[in-house]
Amino acid sequence: MLQDSSQDKRPSTAALTELPALGRLPGMKPVAVIDIGSNSVRLVIYEGLARSLTVLFNEKVLSGLGKGLAQSGRLDGQAVESALAALRRFALLAKQAGVEDVYPIATAAAREAQNGPDFIKAAEAALGRGITILSGSDEADGAAHGVLAGFHRPEGIVGDLGGGSLELIELTVEGLGTGITTPLGGLRLRDLSGGDLAKAQSIADSHISSSSLAGRGVGRPFYAVGGTWRNLAKLHMEQQGYPLHVMHAYEIPTAGLDGFLDAVVKSDPEKLPGIAAVSKSRRALLAFGAVTLRSVIRFVEPDRIVLSALGLREGFLYAKLSEEERAKDPLLESALELAILRSRSPQHARELVDWSRRSFEALGIDETPEEERLRIAACLLADIGWRAHPDYRGKQALSIIAHAAMPAVDHRGRAFLGLTNFYRHEGSLEQQHIPELETLAGDRLLRRAQILALLFRVTYLLTASMPGVLDQFKWVQDPRGGFTLAIPPALADLIGERPEGRLQQFAKVAGQALRIEAR
Repeated sequence: MLQDSSQDKRPSTAALTELPALGRLPGMKPVAVIDIGSNSVRLVIYEGLARSLTVLFNEKVLSGLGKGLAQSGRLDGQAVESALAALRRFALLAKQAGVEDVYPIATAAAREAQNGPDFIKAAEAALGRGITILSGSDEADGAAHGVLAGFHRPEGIVGDLGGGSLELIELTVEGLGTGITTPLGGLRLRDLSGGDLAKAQSIADSHISSSSLAGRGVGRPFYAVGGTWRNLAKLHMEQQGYPLHVMHAYEIPTAGLDGFLDAVVKSDPEKLPGIAAVSKSRRALLAFGAVTLRSVIRFVEPDRIVLSALGLREGFLYAKLSEEERAKDPLLESALELAILRSRSPQHARELVDWSRRSFEALGIDETPEEERLRIAACLLADIGWRAHPDYRGKQALSIIAHAAMPAVDHRGRAFLGLTNFYRHEGSLEQQHIPELETLAGDRLLRRAQILALLFRVTYLLTASMPGVLDQFKWVQDPRGGFTLAIPPALADLIGERPEGRLQQFAKVAGQALRIEAR
């Protein structure tokens, strides 16, 4: 009787557990923040404490600790039980993920309730560790640090809307202003107003108009932090038919926003156009978030609302970074991480940064500081799609980049980065597969995406995406006009029909006469 030898070829369970996690960055130790808020209790586990945070695990439970607190002064018993059950689960999940540094923090509801100390004691027992109770000023600082973590040199007013409170703080190039806290969180405002939206508007107007930040937003952005405002923006995005479904850095001009907010306040939330994009558990507080945002627009007077997906939790970790780490550009750190995880050679990606700089300088292609950082990011991301099927590399890379959890890049920048990689793989610039993203990028960035992509197409045929070659190439002004790409004689055989063809394609968009020679 023949024996089935397939059993011998299967890896043992023990062998499987020893397989390396090559999809994660080496040397990173996971950290976690447990955020005990007035509306939700959330666990977020990050890959490591870094300038660009990557989420390993994220779960929330809408316990509603702050519900009814304005009337009773106490945390609801059912809400407490829900929160404690969630905390016990979160403690076990963090342990399973190998998290050594867990940072539990508690905000307005636990801080202000009469039975808050009893809840904190029970919560610490459930977690097996102490809990940091944040003051209103601490919350404002944390939200501002979250915006610093998520944007490139942000400046404006930050507002963090939770279930129990709204924190406001000014963010300037010199640093943080003095944070203030108001009782305008969604649950608290609903309780204070008895569910009457007109009364809620009066309460919000009173607090915002008399605050130290009234009028401080003129000509500046308002960075909106918090789940209710993110869901308002999600509804706005849906109604506008916006092409890029990424919440972070989504911008809404305040001019003309009143009509949208009025509709949210006055309408049955279940009948709002696009409401399916908002989870049912979040719909009840949308109108109260809209009321507070109307007050912010009227009295703080920002020129635009900018959504931040990063807030208190990320800010809490940002504050633990060294000054050296904080000074790093989070977009470039994130792009480099993707290069390490997905490209054939991260070193080649680094060399591409210098090569593209030298090419732009030689060919007279100017760039602003913002365009420079976008070019660097595009170089680091240029080869992350190589494992995909050749027919789909462009579209797949475009989707990965445009929708990646990359901080410190606006939506125009996302479109530029995605389109650069798309054109790098597709080759033809005539194909209009993605007109919405091309419009989002704008004419100047679209043109630069095409120039950079076609430079990549020449480059990869000469290097095979391997390091150690690009520093031997240089552009030489040609007496015949234009420039010659000079290749060392030892590498003369790299020159061929396909590189020549791609060079001429690049020459056309660069507006230069270009040649390639060994010299």
